[in-house]
This record gives sequence, structure tokens and C-alpha cells, in this order.
Amino acid sequence: MSSPIGLALALILILVGMMLKGGTIAGIISPAAFLMVVGGTLGVMVASTGLKSIPHMVRLFVGPGIKDPPEERPETINNLIGFAEKARREGLLALENHAREIENPFLKKGVRLVVDGTDPELVKDILETEIDEIETRHDRNQEIFRNGGAFAPTIGILATVLSLVGVLQHLDRPATLGPEISAAFLATFYGVFMANCFLYPVANHLRRRTEAEVSNMVLVVEGVLSIQSGDNPRVLAQKLWSFVPPAMRPSDEAGASTPTPDAVRAEAA
Repeated sequence: MSSPIGLALALILILVGMMLKGGTIAGIISPAAFLMVVGGTLGVMVASTGLKSIPHMVRLFVGPGIKDPPEERPETINNLIGFAEKARREGLLALENHAREIENPFLKKGVRLVVDGTDPELVKDILETEIDEIETRHDRNQEIFRNGGAFAPTIGILATVLSLVGVLQHLDRPATLGPEISAAFLATFYGVFMANCFLYPVANHLRRRTEAEVSNMVLVVEGVLSIQSGDNPRVLAQKLWSFVPPAMRPSDEAGASTPTPDAVRAEAA
């Protein structure tokens, strides 16, 4: 889970740098500024996307927003090669029983379309339309956090201005001006930190997951169409393995075996 690790590392190093410059952790704690920035940012995010977005934001953050995307391409390629070999030996109808056991819903849909004798152009159009719609839905999810990242610094500046207005109304207390002005500027810090160390990273992480999912779906489209056209399994293997980096390919690139977990983890890293 790279997102929590990265966010924690950023926070720790920022705090360490601040303390090296003579600051203290207590000096950057301001419940009032935190409430204004976080509450204001969440408020405008909800205003932009609707009340239903609140539980959706939570689900995105605790799930795909922080978890690394799984690497499914090697398994998908091996499944497609196995289907191609069976279809070449026994015909496309032989895949009907296997289609029920497929866990990947997109792959299952593609195999069923082929088994049903759907025209290849229609198969391609149906699958590519689903890819486009998934990208659109995922982009809306990313936009929630991108909008929050754009709002947060501005909300922080607004909160700072409001705090400074309150400070200037009490110029008759010079002994407290320093701490009060310092506390006022914390709102700007909270806004910039929330945007660049939380909201934008979550949006970028969601984009990475979308790219990984779409990459796997493109493999399925290529494989399903090749199976339908009766391509040689070895030719199909060479075509599909070209979609993944060399470190993740089997030594013979024939699809007879899946890359080792170490190779997959090394490539993902």
C-alpha cells in the first residue's frame, strides 16, 4: 500500500524539517484553522458533486484510493492462451462451459459473445464501449479529489484572511499578536498540505488503477478477437506478451507459464 506509506513519509519529513528550523509540533496545531479548512473543503466538494458523494468518497479513499492496483495481465494472458488452444482443438462452442467459471466479468462477457457467434466487429464495439464507459466513470471519481485539491489552498487562504481580520480587531493586545498571526497562517499551511499531500495523491492513485484496469481490458479485447478469428495460440501468445514489460514475460514468450511473483513485484515497484 504505497499511498499510506508515501503520505506518512511526506508528513514525517515535513515535520522533521520544521523542527530542524526551530519549530514545534504544538506550534502547528490549531483546531479552529483545521476545522475551517477541512470543513470548508469538504463542503465545496459536496457542493460540486452532491450529498451522495460523501459515502462514495469514503469508499474510494479506504479502497482503491490507497491500495495499489493488482497486476492481472500475466494471468489474463495465460487464460486467453488456454482458451485459444481449446477453441483451436474443439471449436468455439467448447468454451461455453469455461465461460461460467471465469471470475473476470469483462473476460466472461467477451468469451460469451464469441461463443454466441456475435459478429467480430460487434464484439469489438461492445467491449470497447464498456472500456470507454469505465474510463468515464473512473474519471468522475478522480475529479472529486482533483476538485478538492484545487479548492483546499483557496479555502486555506480564506481562513487565513478571516483569522487575520480577527487579529487586527485586537491590536490593543500587542503581547498576543505574534502567536495569533502565526496561528492565522496555519490555515494556509493546512490548505496547501491537504491538497498536495492528500487529495492530489489520491486522485493520481485512482488514475493509476484505471490505467491498470484498462490495460488488462485491452488485452482481453485483443485476445477474444484473435480467438474468434482462429489465430494460432503461439502467435496469440507473442502478440499478448508484447503488451507487458519484458521482466514480466515468460522466458519463451509462448505463454506456457506465468512470470514468477518476484518478477511481477519487481516490475510493479
